[in-house]
Amino acid sequence: MHSIEKTTIEESASLYIHIPFCKKKCLYCDFPSYSGKEEFMWNYSKALAKDIGLIGDRTIKTIFIGGGTPTYLSLKAWNNIYKAVKKLNVEDNLEFTVEGNPGTFTETKLSFLKGMGVNRLSIGLQAWQNFMLERIGRIHTIGDFLEGYKMARKLGFSNINVDLMFGLPGQTLKDWKESLKNVVKLEPEHISCYSLIIEKGTAFYNMYKNNELILPGEEEERQMYDFALEFLSENGYNQYEISNFSKNSSECRHNLVYWNLEPYIGCGVSAHSYIDGYRYRNTSDIEEYILEGIQGKFMKLDKHKNSICDDMEEFMFMGLRKINGISMRNFKYRFDRDIYSVYGSIINKYIKKGILVVDGDRMYLNKRGIEVSNSVMCEFILT
Repeated sequence: MHSIEKTTIEESASLYIHIPFCKKKCLYCDFPSYSGKEEFMWNYSKALAKDIGLIGDRTIKTIFIGGGTPTYLSLKAWNNIYKAVKKLNVEDNLEFTVEGNPGTFTETKLSFLKGMGVNRLSIGLQAWQNFMLERIGRIHTIGDFLEGYKMARKLGFSNINVDLMFGLPGQTLKDWKESLKNVVKLEPEHISCYSLIIEKGTAFYNMYKNNELILPGEEEERQMYDFALEFLSENGYNQYEISNFSKNSSECRHNLVYWNLEPYIGCGVSAHSYIDGYRYRNTSDIEEYILEGIQGKFMKLDKHKNSICDDMEEFMFMGLRKINGISMRNFKYRFDRDIYSVYGSIINKYIKKGILVVDGDRMYLNKRGIEVSNSVMCEFILT
């Protein structure tokens, strides 16, 4: 066997930047986001700039600024981030996404983001009915959303995603259809449809435990998802992942990095990284993170080198989220093993059940497989 010389060139990576501030915490949200901590915005942005500065000259191919509510951050604090991002070594065709909530958009802020090089917006709408928005704890109305969306278009944003949720408390199939139909009329380039999951530590979790939350039944939720698949497909949106749909090649390249198990760096509170084969996370405490910034040393918590088994598992259960699944050749190239020698019995089991499809080099879940994807993906865990 020929030994391959190790190259010192660092491979390119994607960058995730976390903004943990929110005007108000949504009732379903279990993300690391905090309301009432506005006084830390400035110092947080200074620490964040230092964190971004430690990336050095590694090439960055996508940037995604998420939260929290990035568009709630003060303009003064944004300026610190801008200065740090400006120094990065980025690819020419960089995809640069910022998440935002209606109700926090201003023309000044959106113009600033545009000037900073942001070329993709992801707007959290969630539902089209004001009563529903109120019920899930959103701070905005449909009017706010429309105003923000039109403002973004006017300022020249030509790649916009809109987030929607189904399976919400008291939501009917009729409500869901109304949400989708109205959003499609606006012709965003990308639509994400997430089903509500009741997570521990959220306000909804406590309400659910106390029987104060009336959720749609399993069958109704399935109908909502089926309608989304059919309706979005009819309207030119290509489903490329369980919850994600895009027009004419506007897939979110940043999210594909996660699903393809490619390297990414996370900056900011609670951000996770997968780089040079290592996984680690940052502290989830804003004040601690600011202190680390002052000291110029950011702790890499839970740092571990992924084993080949870890990587194979993640390659499979992240990759099978995508509608076109995984490449078996890519599996062989990455892990130097034939996929059947590792997963043969599981693959054959699900092919027999009519859930998994092997077509040439591709292996993917069909429509029925996607519906039960969680139970299928669990089986690809080797340990």
